[in-house]
Amino acid sequence: MAEDYADRFRSLGAGTPLDRALMGAFAELVGAQGEVADLGCGPGRVTAHLASLGLRVFGLDLSASMLAVARRENPGLRFEQGSMLELDLPDGALAGAVSWYSSIHTPWERLPDLFAEIRRVLAPGGHLLLAFQVGDGPTRLDRPFGHPVTLDFEKRRPEPVAELLEEAGFTVLSRTVRVQEEDTSAKVPQACLIARR
Repeated sequence: MAEDYADRFRSLGAGTPLDRALMGAFAELVGAQGEVADLGCGPGRVTAHLASLGLRVFGLDLSASMLAVARRENPGLRFEQGSMLELDLPDGALAGAVSWYSSIHTPWERLPDLFAEIRRVLAPGGHLLLAFQVGDGPTRLDRPFGHPVTLDFEKRRPEPVAELLEEAGFTVLSRTVRVQEEDTSAKVPQACLIARR
């Protein structure tokens, strides 16, 4: 379903000013300090947007199909296959990390492992941008985009996620919740946290 997903979420256009503002703030915090990883990059739209803001960024995803789309659509950017729970990076290698709606596929009990791994690869003072849908518990979509698969993800409350980040050694700098918008793809509230290692 990578092609259909990419068609639906092609770019961060005029309908996403708050998303672009949060990414802009993250880019200013990271500056030219070093490399940024877009973890769970999917078809690469966020990776491309961050690159347009001047960041040295690469994308990482588990899905070979998503990466094929990302490489085709963004030939000047680097995309790698891998798991954000086991990053093939040395300690302190990154100035920033982004998890834009990708941690939603990580079960709650594995979030401490995920946040510890992200903290490990961030340099001291490095920043994390984390976005997810607000709500309680798991959601399952049957036949997303008409394909014979199921898609599982977790909606979460920002407060306990922020607590897990703090327990992992992050300082949460910003906690934003965007309200539900019936006329957009944001049918539930959306949370975005910016944290510093």
